Amino acid sequence: MSEVLWRPSGRRTRLDDFRDELACLGHRFDDYESLWRWSVDDLDAFWLAAWRFVDIPSDTAPTVALADDAMPGAHWFPQVRINYAEAMLRLPDRADDDVVVVGRSQSRDDVRLTAAELRDQVARARAGLVRAGVGRGDRVAAYAPNVPETLVLLLAAASLGAVFTSCAPEFGTQSVVDRWRQVEPTLLLAVDGYRYGDKPVDRRAEVEQVCAALPSVRTLVHLPYLDPGAAAPDGATTWAELLAEPAEPAFDRVPFDHPLYVLFSSGTTGLPKPIVHGHGGITLEHLKCFALQNDVGPGDRFFWFSTTGWMMWNYLVSALGVGATIVMLDGNPAHPDLGALWRLVEQERLTYFGTSAPYLLQCRKAGLVLRDEADLSSLRAIGSTGAPLPTEGFRWVYDAVVPDGQDVQLVSISGGTDVCSAFVGGAPDVPVVAGEISCRALGAAVQAYDLAGEPVVGELGELVVTRPMPSMPVGFWGDDDGSRYRAAYFEDFPGVWRHGDWITITAAGTCVVSGRSDATLNRGGVRLGTAEFYGVVESLPQVADSLVVHLEDDEGGAGRLILFVVMAEGETFDDDVRHEIATALRSRLSPRHVPDDVAAVRALPRTLSGKKLEVPVKKILRGTPVEDAAARGALVDPTALDEIVRYREAQPGA
Repeated sequence: MSEVLWRPSGRRTRLDDFRDELACLGHRFDDYESLWRWSVDDLDAFWLAAWRFVDIPSDTAPTVALADDAMPGAHWFPQVRINYAEAMLRLPDRADDDVVVVGRSQSRDDVRLTAAELRDQVARARAGLVRAGVGRGDRVAAYAPNVPETLVLLLAAASLGAVFTSCAPEFGTQSVVDRWRQVEPTLLLAVDGYRYGDKPVDRRAEVEQVCAALPSVRTLVHLPYLDPGAAAPDGATTWAELLAEPAEPAFDRVPFDHPLYVLFSSGTTGLPKPIVHGHGGITLEHLKCFALQNDVGPGDRFFWFSTTGWMMWNYLVSALGVGATIVMLDGNPAHPDLGALWRLVEQERLTYFGTSAPYLLQCRKAGLVLRDEADLSSLRAIGSTGAPLPTEGFRWVYDAVVPDGQDVQLVSISGGTDVCSAFVGGAPDVPVVAGEISCRALGAAVQAYDLAGEPVVGELGELVVTRPMPSMPVGFWGDDDGSRYRAAYFEDFPGVWRHGDWITITAAGTCVVSGRSDATLNRGGVRLGTAEFYGVVESLPQVADSLVVHLEDDEGGAGRLILFVVMAEGETFDDDVRHEIATALRSRLSPRHVPDDVAAVRALPRTLSGKKLEVPVKKILRGTPVEDAAARGALVDPTALDEIVRYREAQPGA
């Protein structure tokens, strides 16, 4: 039986206001499910209504939302020209002296920006970009953390029609170069380092290496973040110099699908995919989510813990577009203890608190009872993403976090970098059921497909989207003929987006996402690509081949990351090799990439075309018989599967 943990209180929401507008147009819906059904059956009518409701500034009022519903190749809002930065800085119902950005940091004092100050800084940064020769279509990169300066640079670049991209400063040199070499940025903002908890991390050497590897960078902008007195690198300008000259706000309106920013996939099957998102798709999708799915508006203080290397950062800052105050945090979320994030609720009077499922489960495992440790009375919603949240996690939130009698909705969502949004999540008029995501998002035609490509209900299937969404990528950078884009999402089910997650959709319309159906790793709520592992590990002279898999924790914890290596001829596997692999992964990628175990095997399973078989290996480690996991006849060396079986049987409790 479904265990309902929260029911709508009946308070007036922005979704109610939207329903009233639809009723005036002759569209009446008795419940969320019928509204969702209409939103995906009549995409043109729904997205025109959503556009009017969130009131996006544009040259003309659109009369057509979806001019071509081909997938891929959908053509949205052909009549309009807009600018993401203009939509964000409109800051509806906020006064000039209202604080709209709060920057909390473990590296420096807090930063608070009023609406007037934010607009002024963006205008100054835009002028600085123009002086640096940045124009429409040029790429602007940030090797910087979740701080107001990164936001200002994003908005300034967008105001010009330049294209923004970011990497978190904990990314190693190779991870950064693999991404930005594809898009060739002309200007780079970089910090000198950062503090993670009480540990200082110097990044000056990495910045130098990145610049040396990217000849396209003409301007390096230095942000002294770890050490305010740090000298700028030779030839660099400073952040203060970039913002030195006053300017009036200005916005170049661009076509709906003009590139806004490039986000990167995790690099599972090669270099990370440079996913291009457009001004219109991101603006409309994000404002729809905040206004209708999350009921966020000018009275809210919105927080989601993220780094600039995760799409949730891009989502977080878009809350400005509905007039919310955004709260940004850079640092270790568990410093000085796991309760630190929850104390932020009290300190900043957060109304919407977003985090990852693994963090919630870590708090549960530690036995925290947060409602006894902090004043959480301002909260009305808690968001969870990054990994599936199991039933135990739902129960813990209502047992240990939500104060007795307080109206707090737990919103578990699932989406991806690919659409920079959620396919499934919550709504203010839908109950919260333990272990289940409440509903499919408005405008997202999500289905579960069986192996034959048929929709199923109540059964595990592939998460697919059968009709276009505005925030589906404009394309991949440099993929001129679209072949890489089509191969990423549309090869398995032509004309249908296959996302790569397992999902079960219940008869009630709730959803359960069960993890990845492909080889992408998901550790601690952060997706890691296998290709990045291989690039580092196999660059070591002792290693001839490698294969990595992630075994999820049944309770949604960090799980276990296992790396198999084949040693080069004449080399011996020992603790020194193990240490060298860990050091290389930590320094060149990130600490999350360091495996829990490294095992040497004689051979690894590869198909006749040379493809590594991560998914079959994972199945074998989970106990699937070899004959059910992979076809031996399709392998270069069929006995390689036996190596994996021997490893599994050697583990305690196998």
